[in-house]
Amino acid sequence: MMNIHHVCVFCGSRKGNNPAHIKFARKLGKALAQNNIGLVFGGGSVGLMNEVANAVIDEGGHTHGVIPGHLNKRERIHPGVAKMDVTDTMHERKAKMSALCDAYITLPGGFGTFEELLEVITWAQLELHVKPVILANVDGYYDKLIEFIDHAVATEFITPKNRQLLKTAETVDQCIRHLEQYSG
Repeated sequence: MMNIHHVCVFCGSRKGNNPAHIKFARKLGKALAQNNIGLVFGGGSVGLMNEVANAVIDEGGHTHGVIPGHLNKRERIHPGVAKMDVTDTMHERKAKMSALCDAYITLPGGFGTFEELLEVITWAQLELHVKPVILANVDGYYDKLIEFIDHAVATEFITPKNRQLLKTAETVDQCIRHLEQYSG
């Protein structure tokens, strides 16, 4: 039914101060594993990325981390990941993660997470990929970004067609439904 075998999850290397974000990350990891969807992620053992990876591992799912060598000290390579690629640069990391996945889900995070999301949605706009891009608006975290994107549509900097490339979800079930609707 589902053509999605691996999902790249972009998220914070910090946990933030809202317990709902941690709960969502864990629930997403569990749901991915239960749906036999492998996790591709930043490879670190800190923040929300650690929470997602641990939940996938706890459910017996597959994990594939990709981390630049220079981040090992800051984000510490996750010791329980089934497969780990160490890249030289952040650009190589993102390219590798993209090559390994069939879809993207973005959870709360900071500048790095924003940049990853905006890059893959730009790639979709340029038709460099046709993978689903899902923004998990956990507890309203991305309300202002969604509002701004809609403003960019209203001011004709983003076309309505391209706006449709970014799916939004408020629950893990909605994320999974977006993946199920993807037909490749």
